[in-house]
Amino acid sequence: MKPLLILAFLSAPAWADTCPPSPDNTAALSALIEKIRAAPDERAAQPISGQMWELWLMAPDAAAQEALDQGMRQRSSYDFAGSVASFDRLVTYCPEYAEGYNQRAFSYFLTEDFAAALIDLDAALQLSPDHVGAQSGRALTLMNLGRTEEARAQMLEALENNPWLSERALLAKGAPLGPVGEDI
Repeated sequence: MKPLLILAFLSAPAWADTCPPSPDNTAALSALIEKIRAAPDERAAQPISGQMWELWLMAPDAAAQEALDQGMRQRSSYDFAGSVASFDRLVTYCPEYAEGYNQRAFSYFLTEDFAAALIDLDAALQLSPDHVGAQSGRALTLMNLGRTEEARAQMLEALENNPWLSERALLAKGAPLGPVGEDI
């Protein structure tokens, strides 16, 4: 075997044949949603929101976690093409893991590929219907696509699961998703 081919083999991630099932965090997420709904203010809600993200960012295995973490690092470094490629690998390997789609959607959103973001957000919500991050991301994506009524409805759904989202300001009077017909 040629040295370059050996090096490529050794540096490639160790993928199993199939991704194991995603962790079933349904009960834990439901409990956190109830807890955040009862939070008295945004400050009390922040750590609960962080716990939600911990659940969503828990990949099915080490290989999936590495692809997720790598994609997020790449996106943080403004390597959007690299992050999309990492998330592509993740969703190919773990097609039942909602966060792979949600994170790829965020990379698409940041590059203003709203149509691609919406496809991934729909996939994430199909797998994890109460994913507040995907719900609010979908609302923002719909807003950027000019689909204001759908965006408003989606944001209201997200706020049902987390009334303390910072994006709630978009529903205020005069805001992009605010009440219609009260301008005068």
